[in-house]
Amino acid sequence: MTRTATARQRDIRRLAMQVLYQMDVGAEPDLDAIFSTMDEEYDPTEVRERARTLASDAWAARDRADALATELAPTWPTHRQPPVDRAILRLAWHEMSSGRTPVKVTINEAIELAKAYGAKESAPFINGVLDKMARRLPVPEPEIDRPE
Repeated sequence: MTRTATARQRDIRRLAMQVLYQMDVGAEPDLDAIFSTMDEEYDPTEVRERARTLASDAWAARDRADALATELAPTWPTHRQPPVDRAILRLAWHEMSSGRTPVKVTINEAIELAKAYGAKESAPFINGVLDKMARRLPVPEPEIDRPE
C-alpha cells in the first residue's frame, strides 16, 4: 500500500519539526548526529532526507522567525516559548516565507503539529502568531493577462 503525497508531506513536516526540536534543545545542533538516530523502519529514506533538508533550511532562517515571533507576541518571546512551539513556528515561518507551501496549508499543518505534540495552549498560540506572520509576507504581484 502506498502512502499519499499529502501523508508523505505530513511525515516530512513532522520529522523536520522533531529535528528542529532536537537541534534547539541539544548542546550543539549536530544535524548529522540527529539524522543518524532517525528510525529507518518508520520513516523511509526519502522522507528522512527531505525532512533533514527542510529542518536545515528552517534552522538557518530561525533568527528571522524568532525575531518576528517575539515582535508579534511580546508577552511570549521566543526564549519563553516551549521548544516544541519554537520548532513549529520556525518550520512554519520557513515554509511560508520561502513560498514552499501555501500559507493556509502551512498554518493548518502547524496547528495539527501543535495539537499532536504541544501543550493544550500551543495550537491557539501558534495559530495567532502564524496568522500575524502571514500578514507580514509580501503580497505577490497579480499576473496580468497579456495577449499573445
